[in-house]
Amino acid sequence: MSASPFVAGWIADLTPSASARALDLAMGRGRHALILAREGFQTFGVDVKADAVRDAVRAAALEHLTIRGWCADLTTYPLPAEAFDVVVVTRYLQRNLFPSLRRAVRPGGHVIYETFTVLQRTLGSGPTSPDHLLETGELRSYFDGWHVLFSEEVAAPEAVARLVARKPFA
Repeated sequence: MSASPFVAGWIADLTPSASARALDLAMGRGRHALILAREGFQTFGVDVKADAVRDAVRAAALEHLTIRGWCADLTTYPLPAEAFDVVVVTRYLQRNLFPSLRRAVRPGGHVIYETFTVLQRTLGSGPTSPDHLLETGELRSYFDGWHVLFSEEVAAPEAVARLVARKPFA
């Protein structure tokens, strides 16, 4: 699967400092983690599938890049607090993870998020369980109190919600 143009574009717009840390949450084989590493972020990735994490770390090494990957079940494993300047999440929805995700971002850091909405069911592909589909306006609601730089919900060619938000400094 190729990288999301939405996510890739926003990553390119962020200028990392030498110590900026980024997390690709539920990274799969690292399509976005690789972009983060190429852009100069100290890149971390987490996924429940050990083979996917291994493939992402190897792909980075082939480009002389580093992805620090770990395997964890995010339903039971908490994210480290204030550890990342950028967190990327695509095609993944775990509602009870939002408090941990919010805490994982450093003040002034960003979340780039893109995943399916309930309208995806009408397209006949992708997830169908309500556990994996956002309701209208739901994604933005998880970032109340943050500065939302971008937010949209589209119905085609895929029904997705997209958001970029910056955590306040205080």
